[in-house]
Amino acid sequence: MFIRKLSKAALAAIALLLAGCEGGVLDPKGQVGMDEKHLIIVSTLLMLIVVIPVIFMTLYFAWKYRDGRDHEIYAPKWAHSKTIEIVVWLVPVIIVIILGVITWDSTHKLDPYKPLEHQAKPITVQVVSLDWKWLFIYPEQGIASVNELAFPANVPVNFKITSDTAMNSFFIPQLGSQIYSMAGMATKLHLIANEPGTFEGISANYSGAGFAGMKFNAIATPTADDFDAWVAKVKQQGSPLNVEQYKQLAKKSENNPVQYYGSVQQGMFNYIVMQYMHPDSNMKSMGSMSGMEDMEGMHDMGNMEDMKGMDHAQHMQHMQHMKDMDADQTHSSTEQSSIASGEAE
Repeated sequence: MFIRKLSKAALAAIALLLAGCEGGVLDPKGQVGMDEKHLIIVSTLLMLIVVIPVIFMTLYFAWKYRDGRDHEIYAPKWAHSKTIEIVVWLVPVIIVIILGVITWDSTHKLDPYKPLEHQAKPITVQVVSLDWKWLFIYPEQGIASVNELAFPANVPVNFKITSDTAMNSFFIPQLGSQIYSMAGMATKLHLIANEPGTFEGISANYSGAGFAGMKFNAIATPTADDFDAWVAKVKQQGSPLNVEQYKQLAKKSENNPVQYYGSVQQGMFNYIVMQYMHPDSNMKSMGSMSGMEDMEGMHDMGNMEDMKGMDHAQHMQHMQHMKDMDADQTHSSTEQSSIASGEAE
């Protein structure tokens, strides 16, 4: 009777705890999120095989051999037990092996850089984390949005992610994996929504004063036509996004409203990634990286005309810096020659 009541109380407690999981990682709406939820549950159950008996035995022995129970004499007649030794070592070893196999398999299966296998053609979204907002660029549609992400349900989404400032973490809990955004780098993430809906997106890495308001809505439209309608709305309502507009957008601001850009200057994402690179290496990289998968769209910048204005000032500063360095080296060489002549005399 006691065990039955205890089990009912445990089930009620678990149900109460899980009631607050709506909208989180334990309420997945995409295949990646479902696989991760399954991994969490299996790993937890395997570890509870050890944890639950240990907790039970700890409480049982503390009660059985408690102080003041005179009729319970603790007088073990043995000093060693092979059975206990086997159980104590064998069970954890088996669990660790099983967890190792699961980890190996899931690490490759849920690799965020691995494209999802699906019959539908994926769409590409370029993500930029700013202070404190998210910029989403759609290179194929030629649009962009702030703090609103849209894509069709049951269609894979290939994310290319970078940061303009501090490191952030791009995370849509109901769809799956999070991955970091870092300045000067482009990371990848592949997700899919198995059903339409609006899912909350967040930054999972603290990045300053406006971090709490750095949220966005990820909208999985019911059909591709609904997504096309959203794209048409953005093109109609949005303003152009060029370098000057981007510089204004990149300024620090908190709790930003949704904002649309009906057109985007070619190579914008790559400009954002490369803006912290060395000026001369930046220009060279633009010509040599046209075939790189991580910098898709760089071939659109072959004429480099759109990007000249972006780096002209930086390039001139760099050239002046190089001249100053040459002058310093010449002066240093003259001093060394003078010292050497003096020593020779």
